[in-house]
Amino acid sequence: MTAAPPVPPVPDDPLEPVRAALLHAAREDADRLLAEARRDAAEVIARAYAQAGVLLREAHLRGKAEGVRAAAATVADARREARSDLLEAKARVCDALRRRVTEQVRQCRDEETWPAVPDRLARRVRHALGADATVGEHLHGGVVGTAPGRTLDLSLDAMAARALDHAGAEIESLWET
Repeated sequence: MTAAPPVPPVPDDPLEPVRAALLHAAREDADRLLAEARRDAAEVIARAYAQAGVLLREAHLRGKAEGVRAAAATVADARREARSDLLEAKARVCDALRRRVTEQVRQCRDEETWPAVPDRLARRVRHALGADATVGEHLHGGVVGTAPGRTLDLSLDAMAARALDHAGAEIESLWET
């Protein structure tokens, strides 16, 4: 009778290289998307200032006092519109980043090491929720475990979302110039 081959040790966090690669890709995507959003916002602001300039000249012909008030209102409106456009652009970038990261995380199911991952995740669920926890595979990869009054979602989608949430301050800093 031959002895069973030794079981290789399970890394503390087998998905850490995947998370690091995804975060790197997400940062690159965020940089690109942010640059596009800034260009779009700059164009909107430039158009708004140009429009404000035209209105200011017309208002000046009708009277200095009336023109100044109209220009101030126009500039304020333009600033509000530009701010709104910038916020919408940021939201689009964040949504696109979230979708892109989730898609890339799901691709780890195509790796040759993937077949062992669900079992490792199930062990983590049972360790966290107890040996009696019910564990089921998630449609898009990973597992979800439940125990009375508790749930642990270790699906790929949930882990990608948590990684982005943890990187939130870092991602938010991309908006600052």
